[in-house]
Amino acid sequence: MAVEVKELLEAGVHFGHLTRKWDPNMAPYVYMERNGIHIINLYKTAAKIDEAGAALAKIAASGRKILFVATKKQAKDIVAEKAGSINMPYITERWPGGMLTNFVTIRKAVKKMASIDRMKKDGTFNTLSKKERLQVDRLRAKLEKNLGSISDMTRLPGALFVVDIKREHIAIKEAQKLNIPIFAMVDTNSDPRQVDYVIPANDDASKSIDKILSYVTNAIAGGLAERKAEKEAASAAEDAPKAEAAPAKAVVAEEEE
Repeated sequence: MAVEVKELLEAGVHFGHLTRKWDPNMAPYVYMERNGIHIINLYKTAAKIDEAGAALAKIAASGRKILFVATKKQAKDIVAEKAGSINMPYITERWPGGMLTNFVTIRKAVKKMASIDRMKKDGTFNTLSKKERLQVDRLRAKLEKNLGSISDMTRLPGALFVVDIKREHIAIKEAQKLNIPIFAMVDTNSDPRQVDYVIPANDDASKSIDKILSYVTNAIAGGLAERKAEKEAASAAEDAPKAEAAPAKAVVAEEEE
């Protein structure tokens, strides 16, 4: 999916923050100033989307998960929908401290959720008192809200994709500590040096977020399709010698007769 500058323009990706709120490190991505607002250079944004998309497709093709992080109101639903459509984990509620640096504890909480589900299936849940059942239900609902979207993430992600690095600074710090590559939409009020793959873009407008995430998730979907095709080809290659061996056995049997 080629990145169209016209589409980025229509989605308002070029609108930065007020000039007095800018981070000077974003200067290379600023095209001009208009009415006290910085305008982002969309040709640079398009090139950076291509670069990030290629890298994310590789990570997806390798079988690693990409964790999406966006807890701001304008981005939550978009991220949940887009990441969910390609079966990638996401955090759209409060970032759980230690989500990456203390991943073992987070996995325990996810397993707790699974054990409650098992209790409900095998009937153990019904043996509890009414008060205990209520407590368990509340715990399950809380875990689902905060961690339900990462229940399939059994190991640390291969990358982080963040919307608004200023807001998600804790997630950024944890990923940096563990050398997990960070991809992000970076607005003119943020420091791009914290990110490995910068996509200069308006991270406040839902239209802009939607447009960037469409490009990103399409690239990841391409990487997943490539992985699937490789698996199928490998499986077919394994089956081929077996199929050839069967007629050979039949010929040997005929000769013996």
